[in-house]
Amino acid sequence: MQDETRAGLDGDGHDQGELPPETAQSGAPQTAGGQLRAAREARGLDLSQVAAETRIPQRHLENIEAGEYGNLPSRTYAIGFARSYARMLDLDERSILDQVRAELAQDETQGRAAPAKFEPGDPARVPSGKLAWLGALAAVLLLVGGFAFYRTYFSPGLGPAPLAEETQVAAAETGAAPDAPATPAIDPNAEVVFTSEMPDTWVKFYDASGAELYQAQMGEGESFTIPRDAEGPQVWTGRPYALAITVGGRPVPKLSEEDEIVRDVPVSAEALLTRGQAGSAAPGATPSPVTSSGPTPAGTPIATQTGT
Repeated sequence: MQDETRAGLDGDGHDQGELPPETAQSGAPQTAGGQLRAAREARGLDLSQVAAETRIPQRHLENIEAGEYGNLPSRTYAIGFARSYARMLDLDERSILDQVRAELAQDETQGRAAPAKFEPGDPARVPSGKLAWLGALAAVLLLVGGFAFYRTYFSPGLGPAPLAEETQVAAAETGAAPDAPATPAIDPNAEVVFTSEMPDTWVKFYDASGAELYQAQMGEGESFTIPRDAEGPQVWTGRPYALAITVGGRPVPKLSEEDEIVRDVPVSAEALLTRGQAGSAAPGATPSPVTSSGPTPAGTPIATQTGT
């Protein structure tokens, strides 16, 4: 009996047929969330302390450590929160972000389900009668649309001429030019509002002379309205993707969707509404990334001097 016991156990009391947990886990690739969790535990921190310091909700930190990026609001949040988390723990931000992007790409690839095979002999897979009627109705509408297209473009003489042509002929006879469609005018005094979609978003606004209009680390949901009397307002921030913009209450595209530093970008109502149109962009309107020499704390600018 003692011989059997000695044969089944080694000197430390472990079963020889089983590996210790640390041996079984060694060599397994660690996810970005696993690296963050290991670094946090090595410092003796719990998630509530990390949430208080980074101002990231604890539930989002739990999803990041578990690799459940699908539970976060968007891909931008996953990358931004992971960066702030790694920065707080003094980890290599670039390595963590590369791992997060790889895991996001893997999740997107695995999320594409293969199309189900159709078995003609399976009654459960045969289209219902309602679906068949909808298909027939769609076919009828397609035929009617095709006939109308044929009459309009290939046989215009079969029906009455459009009223627009009569108006153009009458205008040509009288020598008057037809009215051109009015284009919506750009209101240069429209209200411009920037709203932060993420916590700890550092931003600085200043006018053309370099006078500071506003500088702060904006919290999530915090907004700033550009003064109407500001001359040539511009912006400087390291999180252009975290700032939602409205002009006169109408949403406009963000300054950039990339992780880069933008500076000296005009943010007047006219500049934002005409940005992206050929020949209308003002000099310096294109964001130019500024390379930093190393990781900086979340929401901290590369430089804090006033002016441009």
